Amino acid sequence: MKPLSRHPGSRLLAITFLSILLTACNEPNHEQHGSEIDTHSAKEVEVPKGSHGGRLLSSGDFTLELAIFETGVPPEFRAWASLKGQPLPPASINLRVTLTRLSSNEDDKVDEINFKPLGDALRGDGVIYEPHSFIVSINATHNNTRHSWQYENFEGRTKIEPAVAKALEIETAIAGPVVLQETIDVFGQVVANTERMSQPGARFAGVIKSINASIGDRVRKGQTLATVESNESLKVYAIKAPISGVITRRNANPGEQTDDKALFTIMDTSSVWVDLSIFPGNINHIKAGAAVSFTLASEPQPLEGKIAFIDVIAKANQSVTARMVVDNKDGKLIPGSTVKAKVKVGEHTVPLAVKRSGLQAFRDFTVVYAQVGDEYEVRMLELGRQDSEWIEVLGGLKAGTQYVSENSYVIKADIEKSGASHDH
Repeated sequence: MKPLSRHPGSRLLAITFLSILLTACNEPNHEQHGSEIDTHSAKEVEVPKGSHGGRLLSSGDFTLELAIFETGVPPEFRAWASLKGQPLPPASINLRVTLTRLSSNEDDKVDEINFKPLGDALRGDGVIYEPHSFIVSINATHNNTRHSWQYENFEGRTKIEPAVAKALEIETAIAGPVVLQETIDVFGQVVANTERMSQPGARFAGVIKSINASIGDRVRKGQTLATVESNESLKVYAIKAPISGVITRRNANPGEQTDDKALFTIMDTSSVWVDLSIFPGNINHIKAGAAVSFTLASEPQPLEGKIAFIDVIAKANQSVTARMVVDNKDGKLIPGSTVKAKVKVGEHTVPLAVKRSGLQAFRDFTVVYAQVGDEYEVRMLELGRQDSEWIEVLGGLKAGTQYVSENSYVIKADIEKSGASHDH
């Protein structure tokens, strides 16, 4: 998918244009239906309410109040009927409510709710699970007279044309099983690999005649670094580099005696150590061989490694060093640099998970937006374990659901613009 123009002005014009398209896509439909069926959106008209806070539905002298009741119980329907303003006995009413939801699965699309008397009310026999977004079809029978209504009770739902969704870079994924990576966050530092360091000196004490390398020079194995005149034989011999690497220290100048000191320090930077500080609370969870993902301040792209060994001696701050040996042929890892790392300590296969990038807040819930055709609707989630990319879903979403995984804020903004309410 090609991104929108990176030029600020062009992107602003594109977003403005797409906002107009979204508005056009969501213009209300004012088409009227038959006299027995009243279909309308909750945002288009003010819904009449009864004494119990429910929606009032009238058919001649017969009136039904239907409410979602959730005080001390999971959400369920309660209904009260009256004739010419006088309450009717609940047992005299035969009531059925059908909820048609937005779903690509026909088995999940329709909920049938039947009612039984409870005190002065009729009580529905099913839980009205979230979201409370559906087409409500009602059939009530009293004295052999049938009364029917239908209305839309949508919340957290919007419609976006495919071309607009593509331009807005809305991406989707299928909810399903995932292997979560359990990690521990630690900090560390790049240090020189002293196993790749050499400090050549003179084989025979003598006077340094010449120096051919300075600090910072990159030298090859076998390259002459200096020449020395032996004090005993007075013969001149060469001191050669035992490894390839960079001169990091020079302790020699022409005319000086070599004595028994190291004349140069050569560091092979093609391999470095990354020392991680592991504090007491995590020591028992981290083992040698554990995979590690780490980043540098100068290199945000994650790098990979494995813990080679864990020190047995604690430092003054009580941390223990866990060391990685890392390839550094590209020279990106500079000794002294700090790193942030995630050490893998376990993995868990979960039957259902979604990408964390798709999560949004809706009312008091964390949600994703399910996609069915051109429509998008909230799915309230019960969440479990998580890693840096995924989060386990314990409830509120079915496996196989297509959901918005990237740029879900666009869906949220369009739903908030529509102003659809949570109607009880």
